[in-house]
Amino acid sequence: MPATPLRNRSMPANTTPLIQPNAQNQYEVTAEDLPLACPMPQMYLWNSHPRVYLPIVQTGWAKCPYCGAEYTLRR
Repeated sequence: MPATPLRNRSMPANTTPLIQPNAQNQYEVTAEDLPLACPMPQMYLWNSHPRVYLPIVQTGWAKCPYCGAEYTLRR
């Protein structure tokens, strides 16, 4: 059976679409996103930088040293 092209494949109903990394400069995250890493697990990795974990719990804010994305922790 030939492989189905990616553009014709349907996504399962419970799958969240991936986020483009570095597409925004600011992201709001919640406790569910901890430990916080940039790029986040929901982001495409092929065109991004190495994953780095960011300390955000104490201050509620963190900035990625690679791409400059800023993260705010929503409490």
